Amino acid sequence: MRIHLLLAAALVTASTLASAGDKRYDPKALARYDVSYVRCETSFPDMKGHRDDAYLSLWRMKPGPKTTARLTEVRSSATYKSEQRLAKREAANASGPDAVKTLEQQCKGLWGEMQKTSNPKG
Repeated sequence: MRIHLLLAAALVTASTLASAGDKRYDPKALARYDVSYVRCETSFPDMKGHRDDAYLSLWRMKPGPKTTARLTEVRSSATYKSEQRLAKREAANASGPDAVKTLEQQCKGLWGEMQKTSNPKG
């Protein structure tokens, strides 16, 4: 009986760890991030061209061919494309002063985080 409980606990732990790793490549979250990042680039020109770098810094991942390939794979999925269309519609409707202020705060926070994690400590 005890072995069954230990085995069940091990499976739950392994499953939890596996799903936590997959969150980095969640198509819905990535689609929403990408839509928001495009809006950030409009307000903050310094952010232009650093979308993946900023995303990887959020997850403390190192850029490289494997991560680039994985992001490309996720972005080509039907789930990603569907969520991206939905996020774009929602973003178009969220243009009030509060929404703009919130977006600017998020953009500044993201950019600051990327700068912090990409600069070597010395």
